[in-house]
Amino acid sequence: MKEKNDIILFDKVVDLYNSLNITMEQDSEFSMNSLLELHNKIPYKSPVFRTNYYSFVFIKNGKGNYTTDEQTFEYDSSVLYFTNPGHLKAFEFWELKEAYLITFSETFLKENIHQNIFEDFPFLLAETVPPQPLTGNEFQELEILYLQILKEYQSKSIYKNKIIASLLVVLLLKIKSQFWANYQPREEGNRSSQIVKKFKQALEQHYKDLSNGKIELLHQPQDYANMQNLNASYLSQVIKSKTGKSISHWIADKTIGQAKALLLHSSKPVKEIAFQLGFSETAHFSNYFKKHTRKTPTSFKKLDQ
Repeated sequence: MKEKNDIILFDKVVDLYNSLNITMEQDSEFSMNSLLELHNKIPYKSPVFRTNYYSFVFIKNGKGNYTTDEQTFEYDSSVLYFTNPGHLKAFEFWELKEAYLITFSETFLKENIHQNIFEDFPFLLAETVPPQPLTGNEFQELEILYLQILKEYQSKSIYKNKIIASLLVVLLLKIKSQFWANYQPREEGNRSSQIVKKFKQALEQHYKDLSNGKIELLHQPQDYANMQNLNASYLSQVIKSKTGKSISHWIADKTIGQAKALLLHSSKPVKEIAFQLGFSETAHFSNYFKKHTRKTPTSFKKLDQ
């Protein structure tokens, strides 16, 4: 998907690297790669792009910078940095001797961990996170964990995703305790960033309320605009310009992600899942799901059996 000025939104990290003419064979909702193996010509400067996935980068030995929207951060060795979906991004490697990239989608988190993952790890919804420098011992603790994840990622186990998800929870808990123990959702950055942050939080809360049966109707763009006392057209413009995705796109992604998790991890019939997600008719839900996944809810559920 191209925007103005040929900025592209990538749903998976493999799509990004293929566009850079760098071979990456893995193609899943979770990936882990050595950046040194991907970038064998240093220095390297990427084009500007957007992603639809979360990234953790562990720089054991290297120097460079990364850009998130209008902010550029330099980093050195023994550094962790994190980015989330939607922002304009770019990166540079000036030196690179050992570093690893972990990427995962919201679908991976909710299918393999649990639906309320952002309650446990609210920093995943943060608008902008500066690089986090680590002491030698701090980095070593994380390195043990991410190398174990790499080992499982390269395995052929039928339980691979579950094992990776369990290790990822440990890694996220360790990161949370070291760097974000006192994190509280807050307004960050400029006015547009504040609007995006509040929209993401409202979106997450809405689907939590749907799952808990507190509400029965899907929110529309106007509803999210009303929450911030904004004109719907203005909210749509801000979300699109800051994240590369329209509000409708965000709603569709969230609805399908929630539907997949319920279909895979719930014994509820499709009719009940449809109602739980705010669809008054099963046929409407089935058509919506098929439009976005090319599978019916029933056929998707059978794939995992």
